[in-house]
Amino acid sequence: MLEHKLSLLLSREEIARGLERLAEAIKRDYQGQRPFLVGILKGSFVFMADLIREINMPLTVDFVRIQSYASTSSTGEVTISPEDPLPVKGRHVLVVEDMVDTGLTLSCLLGQLEKEAPASLKLCALLDKPSQRLVPVQIDYLGFTVPDLFVVGYGPGPAIPVSSRLVHYLAYNASRASNPLTGARQVLAPRGFN
Repeated sequence: MLEHKLSLLLSREEIARGLERLAEAIKRDYQGQRPFLVGILKGSFVFMADLIREINMPLTVDFVRIQSYASTSSTGEVTISPEDPLPVKGRHVLVVEDMVDTGLTLSCLLGQLEKEAPASLKLCALLDKPSQRLVPVQIDYLGFTVPDLFVVGYGPGPAIPVSSRLVHYLAYNASRASNPLTGARQVLAPRGFN
């Protein structure tokens, strides 16, 4: 049912090669250290789990819940869950995110983490949408740069159920029909994509 409404953006094999490349760079740069990986919930958890398996070195993991989206578009306001603070002081912190778009969420998080005096602070992202950038963000480890499309399929996104059948990143063309994932019309239509 979804196949005719979704088009493949990155194959399983391309994603696997991207993960291998990222893991090799991270292992090289953190050799002899124990990096502290901080995943941004909920989107990054599948990517982060796969990345950790590829890295295969001693590390520590934690998560932060941070949000700047309402449904499928950025609100411009960043909210970080008021949970226990992340113990980053003196540690080599690697923030892991599935996709960087406006940069607002990551700029806020990285700024807050920097105030806590980590030994180092870097960012790893599977996808980058530079056409959406509102504030600059340095991505130290990047899997892929993608066009301005609504992208799903490698972990849950806003209002999108996790499905073991959606194992690739997929681009959804919402220009002609209602969204098969939520039933809403035109809400997810990517700019300039017909």
